Amino acid sequence: MLSLPVKATDVPTGEPVDSALSAAPRVSLLTVSPGAEIYELDGHTAMRFYLPGKYDYVVNWGVFDFNAPNFLYRFVKGETDYMAYPFPFGYFIEEYRTQGREVTEQVFHLTPAQAIALQQMVEENLLPQNRTYRYNYIYDNCATRPFQLVEKAVGSEIILPDTVPFTYGETGIADTPGRHTFRTEMTRTHADYPWYQFGIDVALGNGLDREISTRERLYSPLFLKEALTQAYYLTPDGQQYPIVSTTRVILPAKSRVTATPTPVWLTPDAVACILLILTAAVAWHDIRRRKVTRWYDSVIYSCLFIVSLLLTFLIFVSVHEATSPNWLYLWINPMTIIPAVFIWLKSCKRVVYCYQICNFAALFLLLVISIIGIQRLNSAFYMLIAANMLLSARYIYVRH
Repeated sequence: MLSLPVKATDVPTGEPVDSALSAAPRVSLLTVSPGAEIYELDGHTAMRFYLPGKYDYVVNWGVFDFNAPNFLYRFVKGETDYMAYPFPFGYFIEEYRTQGREVTEQVFHLTPAQAIALQQMVEENLLPQNRTYRYNYIYDNCATRPFQLVEKAVGSEIILPDTVPFTYGETGIADTPGRHTFRTEMTRTHADYPWYQFGIDVALGNGLDREISTRERLYSPLFLKEALTQAYYLTPDGQQYPIVSTTRVILPAKSRVTATPTPVWLTPDAVACILLILTAAVAWHDIRRRKVTRWYDSVIYSCLFIVSLLLTFLIFVSVHEATSPNWLYLWINPMTIIPAVFIWLKSCKRVVYCYQICNFAALFLLLVISIIGIQRLNSAFYMLIAANMLLSARYIYVRH
């Protein structure tokens, strides 16, 4: 995504489009490989309009101003406004040449009339009163918008393949037939960066776990690119046409742009495993001496309390659809302040004891919710939950 808009003086926005067939542009989809920033990990999509000797420009639905007031707050809250903006093709391609990222072009199989109709719809979208939209990571983004416009231009539903031969990154998981959810899609495409997916699994609730169609999977620019190679549409007389006529890499990647995949020993699973072993050792030590290691509980529950503040904001303040309900709130909620602080107060032993009983029951319920499929948990969560249950069981035993 490009964060700074520029003036594209060679774009014919606002000028009448010549309806003659010879004035029809060649329209193509540009897909950019993942970049180094978090918001670039899924790649990027844009649309190119080219008419020899007249113009060559790209329309980008991923423009935002990172320096806008309260950008981070609005992004977390779900009130991020993105823009559709035109760029000269030369500027667009140079941006990614500098970054060393790959750009693939897929030329749409359109009639001149369809190409002109598409260009007119895009130019209307570029008008100042229309260009800004409320960005949504999975429902309305730089990939879904171009696809919807192309589908309107051809006047027929674009038929998508059931299975797409798509693998992301060095450790990416290949596509398979069967049930897909937004969470399984993200887990598959973020396989190289498990901490990124770990954060998503903390922040987003069971809205990510419903079954989705191939069409809903097009939120991913990389998936959209692969899906279009097999997609087609039907003409009114029943003829079948591929939506893409040619696919070619117009800018090869020069170097690795994204970060090196996280080593196995530094993944959330590895860290959670270490924490579980350490917690088991502390719990065993406490049970043997019939005394609670208060500093350990205080550190663990303080960390949970800090995360719970973020979850509270996402669930009750944010307008993101997928942040609520989030069943992790049974485990990570502001009540964790009780064992974090009250464990140091002799007069509050009973309060902490009652909390630990409720906490153990809540964690057990969370596991049941995961097992029956209401909300899928990150694999590291199971070890973290086990560690937390050990702390609760040990406290109940020692204070009983």
